[in-house]
Amino acid sequence: MTDSWATFGADLHIEPHAGGLRDGLMEALREAVRTGRLTPGARLPSSRALAADLGVARNTVADAYAELVAEGWLTARQGSGTRVARRAEPRGGTPAARRTLPARRLPTYSLMPGQPDLASFPRAAWLRASRRALTDAPNEAFGYGDPRGRVELRTALAEYLGRARGVYTDPERVVICSGFIHGLRLVAAVLRKRRVREVAVESYGLDFHRGVLADAGLRTPCLPLDQRGARTDELAARGGVGAVLMTPAHQFPTGVPLDPDRRATAVDWARATGGLIVEDDYDGEFRYDRQPVGSLQGLDPDRVVYIGTASKSLAPGLRLGWMVPPAGMVQELADAKGFSDWTTGALEQLVLAEFIASGAYDRHVRAMRLRYRRRRDQLVAALAERAPGIRVSGIAAGLHAVLELPEGTERSVISAAAFQGLALEGLSYFRHPDAPRESDALVISYGSPPDSAWKGTLDALCRVLP
Repeated sequence: MTDSWATFGADLHIEPHAGGLRDGLMEALREAVRTGRLTPGARLPSSRALAADLGVARNTVADAYAELVAEGWLTARQGSGTRVARRAEPRGGTPAARRTLPARRLPTYSLMPGQPDLASFPRAAWLRASRRALTDAPNEAFGYGDPRGRVELRTALAEYLGRARGVYTDPERVVICSGFIHGLRLVAAVLRKRRVREVAVESYGLDFHRGVLADAGLRTPCLPLDQRGARTDELAARGGVGAVLMTPAHQFPTGVPLDPDRRATAVDWARATGGLIVEDDYDGEFRYDRQPVGSLQGLDPDRVVYIGTASKSLAPGLRLGWMVPPAGMVQELADAKGFSDWTTGALEQLVLAEFIASGAYDRHVRAMRLRYRRRRDQLVAALAERAPGIRVSGIAAGLHAVLELPEGTERSVISAAAFQGLALEGLSYFRHPDAPRESDALVISYGSPPDSAWKGTLDALCRVLP
């Protein structure tokens, strides 16, 4: 019976290497053999399969295999494939020489939140959209253009957001940005210019979002959370707050949706005070057990700035995001971008516009929704079997889950996981400095590990749970 790469349990992490991708892959394979993750006689995947999994050229893998065969780390025979050599030791190397390698290594497995399954990026469909977009691009697309972004993308997004997320907009109200951080920085600049001094944030969230607001000179008092989401009823009592940043569809990191009554309360507060709601819709397209929760912006387009990105639906490396602000704020945001800050390339915008208009984006999201749901179900099943005392929450949507731990064990579990080569993040990492400490928990991403590492990742997770 042959060994398959998917059940191998070895996940290669290629560190930056002066010699390029090939040398980085060779060192990753050597290290996997040294540490015993690749055992003598183990069969490696074909060069084509490994290249597809790692997202590198097939020749890169083939050259690395050939060099490692020559060095004695691997063997290659017709009909038997490429295997780890029975005596896989470097020729001419010494233990002293090997000890000079950098001690710091990336973890074998990772469940760190914040990233989708990059191996599932729709390369072929994106390439087809790129060819069509480049062929049809008008000459003026290669100039500086409108700081709001390409009209083709703004038009495609206006249609899609209205249909899929319940956003009320038109192309003139869409502003393209380079991801959520860029959009938030622009909004913060406008708020500061409007003399806003405080932006409330949820008591659990990302520290660098608070950092962006702080860099603009804005204070960030925290808004408490419970099982119904942010306590928006407390906004009215905070006279200095001029805006609030929220993740209403799927609170990050706790995973709870904002209760309908609290949605209405937030909008009522904004109307009564002239305040602004900044809506981070980071993963609203991925809901599994019922229909997606629509955007908060649809309740009052004049009081909400909606911000979405392609970072979770496609890939963060695209650096494509969009804002739908109140009509009166569009020009202020365009001015905030300035004459030297368009940041997102016109061609990338044209490709995404074609990708959406052709239906490829919808097809990709549907496929990924099924893929992530399977991953979620596998996670829940593994925990029920091997760690039945662990309660899982926040799994109705998104790409991450919250695993509740016994009191006082969060830090020790993360340390044990690191010893096993598994990177985890605790709930406490996301706590606002002024928020009270809640229960111990892990925030894990079940969407990001590649298929080749998923089984090994689940095994490593279950081993460290109390």
